[in-house]
Amino acid sequence: MNAQASPLQNKPRLEHQWPEPLNAKQLDQKYPGILDLTVFLSAGANIIMQLANPAVGHGVAESRVTSGSIMHRPLKRTRTTFTYLAVAMMGSTEEKLAYRRAVNGSHKHVHSTKDSAVEYNAFDPDLQMWVAACLYWGFVDTYQKVHRPLTRKEQEDFYRMARPLGTTLQVRQDMWPEDLDAFDEYWQQGIQKLHIDDTVHEFLMIIADLKFLTPVSQFLFGRFNRFVTTGFLPPEVREKMRLDWDEERQRKFDKTVRFFGKLMKVIPRPIRQLAYTTPLRDFRRRLAKGQPLV
Repeated sequence: MNAQASPLQNKPRLEHQWPEPLNAKQLDQKYPGILDLTVFLSAGANIIMQLANPAVGHGVAESRVTSGSIMHRPLKRTRTTFTYLAVAMMGSTEEKLAYRRAVNGSHKHVHSTKDSAVEYNAFDPDLQMWVAACLYWGFVDTYQKVHRPLTRKEQEDFYRMARPLGTTLQVRQDMWPEDLDAFDEYWQQGIQKLHIDDTVHEFLMIIADLKFLTPVSQFLFGRFNRFVTTGFLPPEVREKMRLDWDEERQRKFDKTVRFFGKLMKVIPRPIRQLAYTTPLRDFRRRLAKGQPLV
């Protein structure tokens, strides 16, 4: 069923039926490496992109849902995020609807109060559209930096496939930009609207430096994570984050991500895709047993 005009709201309803998705093996055949573990290299940058939208940033930084906070439950937060990505890209219609209900149950607690510096609501489809746009942009940007440039046709095909990154939740079909040109216009306008105040900047630097993890993890991976996070950020956002960058760092970054791209080619596909396939299997197990999904 396609979205139809609501007699009450005079606007398309939320999507309730999606095309049959590709599975992990089919996605890898079409876009070799698109679901690789290299996603962890750009994860911090993608979070920053999302939260650089003031309403999204304050919504996450001020969230009272500590059970899903990266600061309090980093492993659960990571599992929830990758479950959403996996369900949106590879889940059936029934699975998407089930996860929508589960996420909505958490989102109902995420809204601004009279003390909030910025007004926000996790059900706002415009905010969800920005988050979904960042997720799509992250897939393509990471792939092209780590593996190879995509042709325009490949980008157009993947763009159509990526629509459920938004429409699995409150983004209506008519909100998703019609084609790549429309998306590029939306993206550039969105970049110009980003603003990172001191409160959100402090929160994002904790993520960039992995300060939400154990001291040992911070010591081992903190500097590297800040480096790759900075490298994956668009220059405009890098500047807003007040992160240093130059040509020498760029050359080192390019060599680093290409190394990981070559490394992935010698790792069997099931292992390369564990970041997505493991949470998807866990989600399906939980769904079958009637257990909480988030």
